[in-house]
Amino acid sequence: MSACTILAWTRCATGGALATVLVGLAVAAQAAWPEKPLRLVVPYPTGGAADLMGRSLASKLSERLGQPVILDNRAGAGGSIGAEAVMQAAPDGYTLFYATMGTHAINVSLYPKLRYDPLRDFTPISLTHVTPRVLVVHPSLPARSVAELIVLARSRPGELSFGSAGNGSSSHLSGELFAAMTGIKLLHVPYKGSGPASTDLLGGRLSMSFDSIAVYADHIKAGKVRALGVTSAEPSAALPGVPAIARGDPGLRGYEVANWLGLVAPAATPRSVVNTIHAAVVASAADTAVRTQLLALGIEPLSSTPEAFAALMREEIDKWARIVRASGARVD
Repeated sequence: MSACTILAWTRCATGGALATVLVGLAVAAQAAWPEKPLRLVVPYPTGGAADLMGRSLASKLSERLGQPVILDNRAGAGGSIGAEAVMQAAPDGYTLFYATMGTHAINVSLYPKLRYDPLRDFTPISLTHVTPRVLVVHPSLPARSVAELIVLARSRPGELSFGSAGNGSSSHLSGELFAAMTGIKLLHVPYKGSGPASTDLLGGRLSMSFDSIAVYADHIKAGKVRALGVTSAEPSAALPGVPAIARGDPGLRGYEVANWLGLVAPAATPRSVVNTIHAAVVASAADTAVRTQLLALGIEPLSSTPEAFAALMREEIDKWARIVRASGARVD
């Protein structure tokens, strides 16, 4: 399994999740849990794609669990600050973590002194969303295609900047992979989340960004940024007319980044609690209104079994270890 097949894989995993949802609902009916509000830690600041998806998920989980699910944005260190906080929380299901490809696949190779183990220190519950990214540039940049951007970057090595949600984030490595495959040199500018990065791109203080379609969809429609390509293997229905980056240059064949997010709890969280939360996630992912809203933003809501989510994390850890080594990216 690889990230190149992640969308097809998640649809298979969703089938297993739907087959087990009745088990979770039965457990919920028998047990008193939850008896108080839950806290969902999102490891990025407000305004970004993870925050948007986290709020949507928290709202639907609250409806199905019968208790408020309070969002707690804890940004910093590529999501590590939030992950460490949840790792240390009581394993009772009342503190959950919105795991991302960054926190639970990339960071383990990027941070030599990472203080948590994405597999050992957490209990997987379910995958919740998959979303490709979009390469957007400020309108002042004289490039209207990926090919033109590469030519421009080669004529101005190290001058064109790209903002990311932080060192080692998927938006950072999307840009590093793009630069490595094309042989160009870009200036990376890390931020504490997609929100601050998008503010500077809109203000003309950045040349480009590789970020979630959800962050830039409205700005693309308004002409405030120009979309050159999406990071998925195929074009996204959310951005008609915008090609896949992999088709923009011969050197970019095979380029693909499909960012995933999911729900985890501290290690040793009881399986009965996991089943209850899992059932709520499966029901939320099947909600027609939620799906319509998110698909329009290039976000696919879905679910998986805990075991399938754990398997995905193991394989993604191996994949991103190779990409981190090839890119030379490192964070102390």
